[in-house]
Amino acid sequence: MLTQVQIYTDGACSGNPGPGGWAAILVSGIHEKELSGGEPHTTNQRMELQAAVEGLKGLNRACQVILYSDSAYLVNAMTKKWYLTWQKTGWVNSKREPVKNKDLWEQLLQQIEIHDVQFGKVKGHSGHHYNERCDALARAAVKKG
Repeated sequence: MLTQVQIYTDGACSGNPGPGGWAAILVSGIHEKELSGGEPHTTNQRMELQAAVEGLKGLNRACQVILYSDSAYLVNAMTKKWYLTWQKTGWVNSKREPVKNKDLWEQLLQQIEIHDVQFGKVKGHSGHHYNERCDALARAAVKKG
């Protein structure tokens, strides 16, 4: 039986593009692990994706995961399986433009091959404890960046 883990993620950017930060909090039972980092020049969407990738990479074995994000871009792409169409079309979107952040999408897809992952939407800035903590960690990472 796989260990059950909830991962809460968030990304932040000062300017878009500009310096950015990401954060993930891994929760399993009474155990919590906080991860964060940043980039000197990036976008908010990249940081949202980076948070999900790093959160999953933070697991030391295959787990059953619910990954929560306030990013509609991330959650919709995964729950509606937009990535399947992107892969079939050579990573071109419905506007016939290259899919942005292909490198991070590919890393995320590698991680969901390892873990049993479901994606959930959490409303940003709504008082949810882990979402607020992720936001604070991501914003702090922007300042360090």
